[in-house]
Amino acid sequence: MKKILILGGYGYTGRPLAKHLLAQTDVEIIISGRSIQKAKSFVDELHDSRASARQVDASNLHDLTQALQDVTLCLVAAPTTQHAETVIRACIAAHVDYLDVQLSSKKLSALYAAEKEIQQAGLCFITEAGFHPGLPAAMIRYTAEKLDIVESAFTAGYLNMQGLPYTEAVDELMECFLEYQAQVYKHGAWTKPTSWDSRVFNFGNDVGKRTGYSMFFEELRDIPNLIPSIKDTGFYISGSNWFTDLIITPIVFVGLKLAPKRGLRPLGKLMWWGMGKSKPPYLVALKVEAKGQLNGRQAEVQLQIAHPDGYELTAIPVVAYLLQYLDGTARRDGVHMMGHIAEPQRLFKDMQRMGAQITESLDHLST
Repeated sequence: MKKILILGGYGYTGRPLAKHLLAQTDVEIIISGRSIQKAKSFVDELHDSRASARQVDASNLHDLTQALQDVTLCLVAAPTTQHAETVIRACIAAHVDYLDVQLSSKKLSALYAAEKEIQQAGLCFITEAGFHPGLPAAMIRYTAEKLDIVESAFTAGYLNMQGLPYTEAVDELMECFLEYQAQVYKHGAWTKPTSWDSRVFNFGNDVGKRTGYSMFFEELRDIPNLIPSIKDTGFYISGSNWFTDLIITPIVFVGLKLAPKRGLRPLGKLMWWGMGKSKPPYLVALKVEAKGQLNGRQAEVQLQIAHPDGYELTAIPVVAYLLQYLDGTARRDGVHMMGHIAEPQRLFKDMQRMGAQITESLDHLST
C-alpha cells in the first residue's frame, strides 16, 4: 500500500488534506511535524487505522531522510519555505516523490536547481499545488477544451474568510510581497503594468462585481506556450474589504520596501488584522473568463470554483490531483506545476464531488 507523509499534517492545511486523502483514496497517511503530541492527537481524531503519527523536523536533513524511507510521496503542507532545499534534498536522498502547497520563489529556485537530478532519479516533484497557485492554469487549460481558439483568458480570485488565523503562512505571504512584480500578458507579450492594472469580475449573486488588481503566479508564464493562440492573460486578486484593499495593502507594500526585514512580521499582522474586518458573505472563489472562437463565432467561457473555507479549497484540488497521480495518469518524472500536469475535466469533476462549488457557462457573443 502506498504511503503519503504529510509534513505539517496537523496544521490548518494538513488537517483537511488528511481527511480527504482517507476519504478518497486507499493510501496510508503519516501525520508529521515537530510536535509528536499534536500529531498523535490528530491521528486519534481521525479514527482510521491507515493514519499514523511521526515526529519530523524539516530543518534536519538526516532525520527527514530517515523519516521518508518507507514513504511514496512527501506532501509539504507546512510553511517551511526556509527549509525548502533541505526537504528537496531529503526526498531525493530517500527516493521519494514530492508535492508542495507553497507559494515561494526561493522554493522554485531550489527545485529548478535540482531538476536534472530529480529527472535522472525518475522522481516526480509537483509544486505550486492548491487553489492559487494551482487552479488558475488548470482553469485556463479547461477553457481551451471548450473553445476552438482561445484569444484571451483572465483569472481572478476573491478571498473573504471568517476567523482567519495568524500563522507562518502570513509571513510567507509577506515574503512573496517583498518579491512582488505584477505581470500581465498583453498583445502577445509579458509586460509590467505602468500602473496598478485592474479588471472587474462578477462573482455571482452573493458577492457581485469586484475589482481585481493584477498579481502574477509563475504557473501562468507557460500558458502562452501551452495555448499558442492566446494573446492576453493574467491573474487579478480582489480582497476582503475596501479598507484592506485601498488603505492597508499600499501601506504594506511601501513598508516592505522601506524595512524589508524588520517590517515583515508587524506588516503581516497589520494585513491579517485588516482581513479580519471582513463581513459576509464569507467565500473563497476563483474565476476565469475566456474569449475566443467556437464554430466560427465569437464565444465566451466562464468557470467559477468556490468554497466557504479557503483551507478546504486548498486541500480539495490537491487530493483531486493526487487521484490522477496515484493511478499513474498524471505522474511524470521531473518538476511540474500542478496546474500544468493535472487533467482539468477530471480534476474539476472530482473537486465538485468533494464539495467544491463549480459553475460554468458558455455563450456566443454578438458581433
